[in-house]
Order: sequence, then structure tokens, then C-alpha cells
Amino acid sequence: MRTVASFIRVIGFMFLAFFLLEYIIDSGDQMAIVKYPIIWAVLVMLLVFTIAIEIVSETLKQILFRGLTPEAQERYLAKESEKAENQFSWLKMTYKKLLGSRPLEEEAEIILDHNYDGIKELDNKLPPWWVYGFYITIIFAVVYLVRYEVLDGSNQAEEYEIAVAEAKLKIEEYKRTAKGLVDVNSVVLLTDAVDLDAGKQIFMERCIVCHKEDGGGGIGPNLTDEFWILGGGIKNVFNTISEGGRNGKGMVSWKADLKPLEMAQVGSYVLSLQGTTPKEPKAAEGIIWVDPDVEPEADVESEANIETEAAVEEVTIDQ
Repeated sequence: MRTVASFIRVIGFMFLAFFLLEYIIDSGDQMAIVKYPIIWAVLVMLLVFTIAIEIVSETLKQILFRGLTPEAQERYLAKESEKAENQFSWLKMTYKKLLGSRPLEEEAEIILDHNYDGIKELDNKLPPWWVYGFYITIIFAVVYLVRYEVLDGSNQAEEYEIAVAEAKLKIEEYKRTAKGLVDVNSVVLLTDAVDLDAGKQIFMERCIVCHKEDGGGGIGPNLTDEFWILGGGIKNVFNTISEGGRNGKGMVSWKADLKPLEMAQVGSYVLSLQGTTPKEPKAAEGIIWVDPDVEPEADVESEANIETEAAVEEVTIDQ
């Protein structure tokens, strides 16, 4: 493997193998080569394999060359020499055209009469790449002038404000889909078994002291009925867990101890207890909560709330 072409083929093949492995292997946000170090071993094996192919190919060429007659060897070497001279000829010609200079033997044609202590000046033209670049700047300036001065396009400050507004929309959209970044405005009811199991574990560790294991209520209210002191629904329950209950009494705030996702999980588990039958259910507290996003069927719920409030008042007077 002694030719430049061999080295280029090996390097090109390794780059291709690397990008193919990165594209095919699903590694999430990490690079596949970082998440799965075994890929290093695969790349090393491919490198050894590629080098071996190049060595075998070169060896076969040498064997075939030695099997030729002297005349055939001379013709082959002459052909290879011509090929080497013509290699990248188009690139060399393009470079000369872009440079725009005259060869040394033609400099006498463009020499000026100026003479500074024996130093003479050539009347070389500007390189084409410089001239074309200058033309491009003129075209850009005209387009810019028409766009922002004649047609009253957005200036830098307005473009910045637009970009910030778009970024905020993307952030809000990301927050709506990212469980770990939920807040009281973006939280939604979680129904996945994994989330509910995680919420149940948190409930058993932190909430059963006041609400009992079955949610029937002890010091805290019954969580299995339709009555809520601070409102039902996932947003209200999430807010109660985060900020705590009523001032001076009620539940403490858990936002310092639980992550937003954990509060969403335990809140969803609490709501999954709705309609279950605890062993010793505590008397109803609060009023029947009606989801404002759901149109009420009739005034039956309002009448039930009035009757419940009256019953609670009678119990309080008796006590």
C-alpha cells in the first residue's frame, strides 16, 4: 500500500463505515461510538481488513508486472507515468484560471515603463475569483437595499423579537411533551401503568399517614369520592400537592421533596382512586367538583352540592 490512492481509499472507507454505523445504530442523544464502545473494535477490524485488501491488491499488481516481458513492462511504466502527469490536471487548470496570472515567459508583454531603482511593475489583471467575489457583493448590496429599505423589511431588532417569540413557542411545545418539565399549567393526567405504579409508591411512602392506604381519609379528606376542598382534576390536585393545602391547616407543600414528574404521577394515582370503595370512608368534605372544560348535563350536580353543604353544616353544628 504505497500509493496516495490507496491511502485515500482506506480513509474514505473508514469515514463511510463510521457514518453508516452512527446512522444505523439507535443511540438516542449520544453518539453510538460513545454509548457502545464495542464499535471501536468493529472499526479497528474494518481498518485492518481494508489495509489487508489494499496490500493484497498491490501484491497482485507486482506479481503480474514481473510476469510481463521487458517491452510490456516499459509500455506499462510509460502509461503509468503519463497517467501520473495528467492526474488532477483539471484541478491545476482551474487553479491557474482562478489565479489569472501570466506565465514567466509572457511577463515581458505586460511589464510597465515604471522603474523604481531597478524594480519594475507588471500590469497583471485582478484574479477572476476576486472580481467575481466583488460582483457578488454588489448584487448582495442591491438585494439588501431593496429588501430592507425599499420594501421595508424587518430590521435586526424585529428579527430578534421574532426569533425569541418562535423560541418561546418551541420551549412551550417541548414542555408540553416533556414529563419532567411539567407545571400546573401543562400537567396532564397520566394513565400509563408505569406512571401510576410510581405514583402509588410515592403515595404509600408519603400520603397514607393522612389519607390511609386505600385513600379513605384519616386526618386528611377522603380521596375516593367526588367531593373536593380545593378542586379536583389533575391541575388542581397537582397544585395542592405542590403548594400545600389551606393556610394554617391542611396538607404541607411537597414541591421541595418531589420533582414535577413525581407530583404528576402521585396526582394521577390519587385521581385513579375515584369511585373505589375504601374500608372506612371518611365523611365527604368540600363540594362536588365540576370540570369547567366539560359542559354540565343538568342542574342535578348543583342541587347535590347544596344538599351536601347543608349536610356538612348540620354535622358541624351537632359537633
